[in-house]
Amino acid sequence: MADRPSTPPRATRSAGKLPPNPPTPEQIRRMEIARLKAKAAAQQAQASKPAPPPVAGTKRAYSSINPSNVPTQLRNAPAASPQKRDQNGFIQPPANDLIQAAKNFGRSEYIEYDFSKMTDTKGGFLNTEDDPHNRAMWSGRGKEEEKPEGMTLVEWERERIRRKLRENREGPYEPGLSVLDMLDGKDEDEAALLAAAENETGEEFKGKYGDGKRDIKGKCRECNTLEIDWKWQDIFHIAICNACKEKLPDKYSLLTKTEAREDYLLTDPELKDEDLLPHLERPNPHKQSFHAMQLFLRLQVEAYAFSDRKWGSAERLDEEYEKRQKVGKERKEKKFSKKLEDLKKRTRVEAYKRAKMGVGEGQGHGMEVFGKRIRGVGDRHVHEWGRAVTDRGTGLVRKTCGECGMEVEELEF
Repeated sequence: MADRPSTPPRATRSAGKLPPNPPTPEQIRRMEIARLKAKAAAQQAQASKPAPPPVAGTKRAYSSINPSNVPTQLRNAPAASPQKRDQNGFIQPPANDLIQAAKNFGRSEYIEYDFSKMTDTKGGFLNTEDDPHNRAMWSGRGKEEEKPEGMTLVEWERERIRRKLRENREGPYEPGLSVLDMLDGKDEDEAALLAAAENETGEEFKGKYGDGKRDIKGKCRECNTLEIDWKWQDIFHIAICNACKEKLPDKYSLLTKTEAREDYLLTDPELKDEDLLPHLERPNPHKQSFHAMQLFLRLQVEAYAFSDRKWGSAERLDEEYEKRQKVGKERKEKKFSKKLEDLKKRTRVEAYKRAKMGVGEGQGHGMEVFGKRIRGVGDRHVHEWGRAVTDRGTGLVRKTCGECGMEVEELEF
């Protein structure tokens, strides 16, 4: 019965006192505002006080490690101000709209670069652009032309092909053939025939290169055709067609600079003189970065080498060639003989030293014995003791080295 709930007793009233009226909504609102103001003032006063020294084992407050009020850069530090807090005392993080997710490139998409705006750094190595006056950086090739600004790669490639055709006088830049060109050279032929008729006993016409051919501009000097190689006409100043070049390789073949120097005994100043011996340049077949290959016309090289300005004739050239070969052979033999004599001297000295060090008991005149160890110049001597012999007079045991003859005495206890 004690645990059974019972009705509370009736409240008694004091005489002359009425119960308090419940608070109105306006009073409740004012009370809540006053409470919040007091709470905010207490929090502000608590924040303005210096932080107490940390005690071991306690955690730091969240406001002490919140980096939201830390300036992003040093220059923004003076302008940094304490940020506002919400009604609960927390600081809202700043909104940063610049941070966005990275773009997801699909398999079908790719990044296209504009190579015309990119700079070739040559792999970080020094080049002629960094030091244009350094001759050690020259590769022998001419400076490559750069693509002009505002021109696409297709247009630049088309322009390079056009320049190459114009340089080689091919395609649309090849000189045209006309009927009027057939009349060129007839006056010279008629004048030559009249001169030959008037001077029948005179010397035979040899021509510019000594082969009896007349050089008429625009006509092949062999078959008088108009379809000549215009590049040879511009470089070698000789008119010849492609068919005659293949038909007569002994006259119209090309020689390298090495062949012209070694076979015809020409010097470098003569080969560098373009007025004397013009040459055709082509890329080096061994490596593109090497110096361009220089090709000379065999007809012009032989005409100069066999002329009175150089050797005079092919026989004198052969004599000079044999003479130089003989001198070179003698020089090589002399050099070989000198090295052989030096080798013999060093061999005799080594043999003398070895014979001198090998003289010992049982060896006559330094001759080595079969089975004997041969000592070198810097070898260390190691005693080879023979049998122990007991001396009857003293009772000591003696041993003798077989190479140097050294004797030692031993005591036996």
